Amino acid sequence: MTQWLLPTTVFAILALSAGRIGQFAARLRLPRITGFLIAGILVGPYVLDLIHQQDIPRLLYIDEAALGFIAFAAGTELYLRELRSRLKSITWVTAGVVLATFTLGTTAVWLLADAIPFTQGMPPPARLAVAILAGALLGAISPSSVIAIINELRARGPFTATVLGVTVIMDVLVIILFAIGVSVADVLLTGMPFGVESLILLLGELAATFASGYVLYWLLRLVLSRRMGGLLKAAAIILLGYSVFVYSHELRRFSHELLPFEVLLEPLLICLIAGILITNNSPHHHEFRDILEKAGPPVYIAFFMLVGASLRLDVLTHTWQIALVLFGVRLVALAAGSIVGGTIAGDPFTLNRIKWMGLVTQAGVVLGLAQEVSVEFPDWGASFATIIVSLVVLNQTFGPPLFKWAIHAVGEGREQAEAAPFDGVRDALIFGVDGQSLSLARQLRSHGWQVRVVCRQNQTWLEQDTDLPVVSVEQLTPAILADLGAANAEAIVAMLSDEENYAICEIAYEHFGTRRLIARLTSRANLARFHQLGVLIVEPGTAILNLLEHFVRSPGAASLLMGMADGQDVIDVEVRNPDIHGLRLRDLRLPGDTLILSVRRGGQTLISHGYTQLMLGDEVTIVGSPQSLEAVTLRMDAIDLPGSSSLPGR
Repeated sequence: MTQWLLPTTVFAILALSAGRIGQFAARLRLPRITGFLIAGILVGPYVLDLIHQQDIPRLLYIDEAALGFIAFAAGTELYLRELRSRLKSITWVTAGVVLATFTLGTTAVWLLADAIPFTQGMPPPARLAVAILAGALLGAISPSSVIAIINELRARGPFTATVLGVTVIMDVLVIILFAIGVSVADVLLTGMPFGVESLILLLGELAATFASGYVLYWLLRLVLSRRMGGLLKAAAIILLGYSVFVYSHELRRFSHELLPFEVLLEPLLICLIAGILITNNSPHHHEFRDILEKAGPPVYIAFFMLVGASLRLDVLTHTWQIALVLFGVRLVALAAGSIVGGTIAGDPFTLNRIKWMGLVTQAGVVLGLAQEVSVEFPDWGASFATIIVSLVVLNQTFGPPLFKWAIHAVGEGREQAEAAPFDGVRDALIFGVDGQSLSLARQLRSHGWQVRVVCRQNQTWLEQDTDLPVVSVEQLTPAILADLGAANAEAIVAMLSDEENYAICEIAYEHFGTRRLIARLTSRANLARFHQLGVLIVEPGTAILNLLEHFVRSPGAASLLMGMADGQDVIDVEVRNPDIHGLRLRDLRLPGDTLILSVRRGGQTLISHGYTQLMLGDEVTIVGSPQSLEAVTLRMDAIDLPGSSSLPGR
């Protein structure tokens, strides 16, 4: 028991550090998996030797449990209902890319065999086996990376839909192709003649694999239907994934001992099939996806760190040139396959010539398959996996920037625009005319804001409110919002219907980069759409309930935030004074009746203390008297941000 308990304990402790290294890599605009791989290399046998070479096989169960989890996650990406609109284009581009990457990849590795150290002494059949496996892996793409970029840029359009569909289907086909490749490689390496019997065995193995995937699907449904906590369900799902690998290994061992041939079922394909079935045929697919997303980070840290620790750095020093060549071959294959497939599908050439840029990224699945090779073929599998990992690092480094460029080139990116610099005047646009919007406008004006109220032409409002500047518009377009002064508005408040509110917020986000978007929501079903734009949501029913709760639990704080505390106010200010940059809070000369509550930096809120250092661009929340707060604002050379807690009417 101690043979695996001690290495597991050491590995778990080191994995905590790997998570921090992944966060540091993200700050450098590198993929997090690069940080995890680097962490694994550092603690591995070739650098610090905290994870010893003899301990890596003892940690194989972690690798296999993570692989099953990754295959489940890949299966959730194949949601067939979302692929129907571009099915013809997706089918032909996928076919072209699979054929091109497999053909060119296999040919390249076969021709480079004399330059690859571990294949130099191999007979031709063994070289062909290595080439087939490499060709199968070159087609793998990372759905998670593609989806992350699409979400980041909020990209929508035919180009984005095609790339996403091809990416998802490619992983399924690559795993099937890999399963076939492993069976063929096993025949080539054992010297068995490849005839009708071998073909029947291969078809039988594929049929058994699909049947096993169907059984696993029902086991997953059984787990998901039980009433138990999400953590227990996540553990059960990971255990089921690991059990598939145990089942595959034991079946192969028993068949080897009892039959004249080995039965080799691909465990990754079994888990992938189960994940696809859950996603498309189960009422639990939302819960399944949520569980995988929440449990994903620690699983990915463990897996990629173990991959890094398993790297043969001695082989890497002699094969990095091979990885570069394969990287170039893969780019050529992706370009050729996407152009040919897109042309057959009838897509415009302007899209076909850059589709390959969205297919470069590689991550979890291909690394999992490479790890499987190292287990199935221990004599040379680790060296093979090292070349594949090097290739993945190159693809994951250059792939995201290429995809972002392509999205911008076709005009399908919808990311947030850059906000105009502050012009010294606090402006607000309020869309909608009713009692609440007009009261809000008056209260903002009493605090020195310049407010313009906007209504739709079909909206009625009271004539006695003509003391406020009310503008009537027929449509909600970027040009009309620009005429209303949206480019210089520090805050836009949308109080119309949910659809109109979303249109306003989306235009302000994409065209003007408005820093504070506030919307009064009618239906909670639309909450997720608004959150993706960073909109501050006010849902009247929930807001009243929360306010009453705060008055019960903490009446003093609620009175302060509501402006009901005499002589006190709360504001947000932005640090713009370079003389304050780097100063600790304890070193600031603030009035005695003020207190800094929190500091917001890079989208994260920091609970402040005396040693917190201020940086340019920080948003600081301060409580104090109005006179002192005005002095602090001048001291920081900042503005009272429109989304601050300084509510109107104080």
